[in-house]
Amino acid sequence: MDSNDSEGLRTGVVKNGGPRPVIGLPTYLEPAKFGSWHVDSAVLPASYVQMVVAAGGIPVLLPPAGVARPELVARLDGLVLTGGADVAPARYGAPEHALTYTRPDRDESEFELFALARAARLPVLAVCRGLQVVNVALGGTLVQHLPDVVGHAEHSGTVGGFTVTEVVTVAGSKVAAIAGPQVKANCHHHQAIDVLAAELVATAHATDGTIEAAETADGPFLVGVQWHPEVDAVDRRLIGALVAAAEDYRRERMS
Repeated sequence: MDSNDSEGLRTGVVKNGGPRPVIGLPTYLEPAKFGSWHVDSAVLPASYVQMVVAAGGIPVLLPPAGVARPELVARLDGLVLTGGADVAPARYGAPEHALTYTRPDRDESEFELFALARAARLPVLAVCRGLQVVNVALGGTLVQHLPDVVGHAEHSGTVGGFTVTEVVTVAGSKVAAIAGPQVKANCHHHQAIDVLAAELVATAHATDGTIEAAETADGPFLVGVQWHPEVDAVDRRLIGALVAAAEDYRRERMS
């Protein structure tokens, strides 16, 4: 990684004045109440939207409306695989743990969405569940209930909130160039990577050895973190790096 690339990763500055890159954000379908309405809605925490806007991107919400299609990916410049429910263990050949909570509609949509994004060489940032989707999609497996392995629930967050985990990044990695050697990571996950997919490199760990970030060594921008950068203004450097990569992708595609 040369100095110009490293600086772009750190700052996430949109380098050219032209159209802003369009960033896809997968959502849930959930009952939601607003005004006089209480109806099924496409929902996502607003912090994801806010972080994309703050980084100079245009956020587009992607509901799980069946299998993703190539014409959708053709309209995107970057993708954030957002947090959420557990990946169905059948996708990595495991029986379901009693505490595993799945959402098959998101799995159906997002596994195909990621496959299409990879085929299109679209920049991808994967957050929490998103990292787990990436690892399973590329042939890895998951620990279904992390406290069974590490002996504590410090990664699991609080009801509707997060716990702070000390994370150390690997020198020379993309995530280290973006976030620095150490991160006070906002975590809310009871699952984590078990067997790492062959295409991925683990690039950050918690003190108990849990993989907290992974990325590809070569090819288009693909960084996954087990924590939630969208809830921390400092940690939003990660989305800045994605938006910078998406701007480059858009410019190259239009040239």
